[in-house]
Amino acid sequence: MRLLRIVPENTHFGFMKNRFISFTLSGTLAVLSIVMFFSLGLNYGIDFEGGTVVEIATKNGPANIGDIRSELRDLNLGDVQVQEFGAPNDVLIRIERQQGGEQAQQKAIGLIRDTFGDTVDFRRVEVVGPRVSGELAQAGTLAVVVSLFAVLVYIWFRFEWQFAVGAIIATVHDVILTIGMFAVLHLDFSLSSIAAILTIVGYSLNDTVVVYDRIREDMRKYKKMPLLDLLDRAINQTLSRTTMTSFTTLLALLSLYTFGGEVIRSFTFAMIWGVLVGTYSSIFVAAPVLNFLNLRRGPDASGGTAEKEQAETA
Repeated sequence: MRLLRIVPENTHFGFMKNRFISFTLSGTLAVLSIVMFFSLGLNYGIDFEGGTVVEIATKNGPANIGDIRSELRDLNLGDVQVQEFGAPNDVLIRIERQQGGEQAQQKAIGLIRDTFGDTVDFRRVEVVGPRVSGELAQAGTLAVVVSLFAVLVYIWFRFEWQFAVGAIIATVHDVILTIGMFAVLHLDFSLSSIAAILTIVGYSLNDTVVVYDRIREDMRKYKKMPLLDLLDRAINQTLSRTTMTSFTTLLALLSLYTFGGEVIRSFTFAMIWGVLVGTYSSIFVAAPVLNFLNLRRGPDASGGTAEKEQAETA
């Protein structure tokens, strides 16, 4: 029984010969993403901008999320999020902070109460102010920075400093391009988006470590092989695993994006983008950057590898 393979076994693609093109492309996209972030800004959701949270329970059976969302949309309250919360008849409604201060917030709550009347029970009404939202934004940013620092320390101890720097460059590349994507497409940026970025960091790091582990292993085996050829060899050896992991992950994410509803659509779209750029960076950024950092060969781990290298490279 033959296993499914997206790419053939024992490929010999010359990734390193295109390293200047990939660096130029990545650098251009990163600069554009930063420019878009400062010029367009992010479409901050309720979690960061503040707003009102209303928890209701329908009296006549399970809640129809689509009908509730449609009725609230007609109220012209701006960004409105509706999701099932707990039991089938429990619904959580979040509306963005209204212009006009506390009076405008109370007016929006009154419109919601008038819309549903006695058909629902209002269990909780909370107003999230901008101060609380600012604290959430700081905590989310701190989480991303701390995760990147943890990546640096982990790779530094497991490999060498060149690998640590390369992993950080690739991971920061993915984070910047993801934030740029949010800015360009004006997607809702909320706490779930922070969770998506942290997940992308973990996914990209895992992909990069797999490639780096093979590079380190090949460095011990083929001590006389030119570094660019060795990097190509390591990437080709892990290419089948990388593409299959990305393919199966994308299948699950595409299903969530198609059938998961609007609540998680922004999250899953960010994850789809993250998987694509994470796969790209592990091949075209993380590995080639080792050549520019003058990666040096360590001492040979075992005897007799020179003969093996000559036999394989002949």
